[in-house]
Amino acid sequence: MTTQNWKEILTEEEYRILREKGTEPPFSGKYNTHFEDGKYHCKGCNEVLFDSKAKFESNCGWPSFDSSVEGAIEYKKDNSFGMQRIEILCSNCGGHIGHIFDDGPTETRKRYCVNSLSINFKS
Repeated sequence: MTTQNWKEILTEEEYRILREKGTEPPFSGKYNTHFEDGKYHCKGCNEVLFDSKAKFESNCGWPSFDSSVEGAIEYKKDNSFGMQRIEILCSNCGGHIGHIFDDGPTETRKRYCVNSLSINFKS
């Protein structure tokens, strides 16, 4: 898709997150404290990324998951802002979803730290 196509289907803030690798302010996203049963989809292409069973309360300010749907996420080194992190992207459309950390409280030890503006929930 072209930049113009993305700008036609996404809001300005969604575009900033998904296409320009932005981050929403902590504790501002609608899925931060959302715990209904269902699936979380990429807002850019509707690909299923996370199952609600993988979601947990991390108190970090962003929705957190301990695993993703197999094959749904791409991982990329991110050295921006003087930090070494792993960026998570939708493997279907390349949209920026957030970052993954090895400090999760579950047995996977993973914390997929996700921008609410990059996903949609469907029950």
